[in-house]
Amino acid sequence: MVFISKVYTKVGDRGETALVGGKMVPKDAPRIDAYGTVDELNSVLGLVRRANQSEEGPDACRARIDTILERVQNELFNLGSLLATLPEDLAPKQPRLETRHVEALEHDIDALNEGLPPLRSFTLPGGGWVSSYLHLARTVCRRTERCVVSLARTDAVDPESIRYLNRLSDMLYVMGRWNTRERGESEPLWRPEKT
Repeated sequence: MVFISKVYTKVGDRGETALVGGKMVPKDAPRIDAYGTVDELNSVLGLVRRANQSEEGPDACRARIDTILERVQNELFNLGSLLATLPEDLAPKQPRLETRHVEALEHDIDALNEGLPPLRSFTLPGGGWVSSYLHLARTVCRRTERCVVSLARTDAVDPESIRYLNRLSDMLYVMGRWNTRERGESEPLWRPEKT
């Protein structure tokens, strides 16, 4: 259980922040950048969920998207917690990303992709609000993955974290295509001859 009684500590006024475990590091350290970008991704998924609840479309579509993304938001919070903790400070019961989490994303991808028409061109970001926000989430997820890969070059990072982010960006892409179909929207495709 987490108890937060005071939001500001003034410690960050000097350009440093504390990792879980207490070690002070600069706010622009690769580890801070990595978990901060995970937080940004989680915030974008909050926008997706809000747009999904507001936008017209089949109830089953809204429910499926919300169920998957609620799970993902919790898993991303677990990932942020892991990245905010040095390996030697990890608690035995601290939630971790495991193979089962990656496999759940793969199951989501396969289920959402079933019945989608094959692509004959690249998809342009767009469509309705939900699909547009899903494309935004996908690109932030790719940046998050780059930050975590960069951190892994200099510091210990669980390989499942990188696998998870890689699979999540794929899932967000497929979910965007699936959402477009379910809501009867047209899928914008890249037309090189239009440039």
